[in-house]
Amino acid sequence: MTSQVEIPVRTRLAMFVRLLAIQGAWNYETMLGNGVGFCVEPALRLLPGGQDGPAYRAALARQSQYFNAHPYMAAVAVGALARAELQGEDAAKIERFRTALCGPLGSVGDRLVWATWLPACSIVALAAFGFGVGTAGVLLVFLGIYNAGHLALRAWGLSAGLDHGMRVASALGGPILRRGPTHIAQAAALIGGIALPLALDQVIGPGRALFGIVLGAVALGGFVLARLHGRAEGWKIAVVLLVLFVLYSVAR
Repeated sequence: MTSQVEIPVRTRLAMFVRLLAIQGAWNYETMLGNGVGFCVEPALRLLPGGQDGPAYRAALARQSQYFNAHPYMAAVAVGALARAELQGEDAAKIERFRTALCGPLGSVGDRLVWATWLPACSIVALAAFGFGVGTAGVLLVFLGIYNAGHLALRAWGLSAGLDHGMRVASALGGPILRRGPTHIAQAAALIGGIALPLALDQVIGPGRALFGIVLGAVALGGFVLARLHGRAEGWKIAVVLLVLFVLYSVAR
């Protein structure tokens, strides 16, 4: 095994920028595999022999194989796999480690992002609508908060992977990933309790002419949600509600 290799800042930055396109070559055969190889490649140039060496070619081929995980949490795998390759870990060991990362990074990412962060951002945007923010402002609130979150998650994941290498499991057990979804869900519930009445007030307007229609829609929505219990994902429902309120504000 080689000694610890220092990864230059420009290489880390190149890997982070490439993470934004990790799904660019997604396909049913390799899933995110091509994207992982693309993101790891700047670090592989530091291997003995550089881009023309056999170590570089073997590592790039290995990292471009099948890989399936959450696209944001895949940053952890990119960093950890790059560190493992630069440290000269055994190829078979790297492949086993690579396979073992898929399940945890997929489940943690789905729970943290799709099940909590995305609905929370939608609810915050809904609250902005309720406070009278215009259409462009609502979109900026949603896109600003959501993108800030996923960019920070990618940056943390890459850094954790590069720092810990094949011992990255310790970083995945941190309090943010374990307790974060619960805290985000609680905050979203609180904000939602404030946002929904304000948003309804914006929809009804000062004339209250639509009061009966709104009450009927709320009752119908409650019935539909009850019927779909266990079959509908929360983030999809939150996004649909946000789109409906935005469309109404544009039409009005």
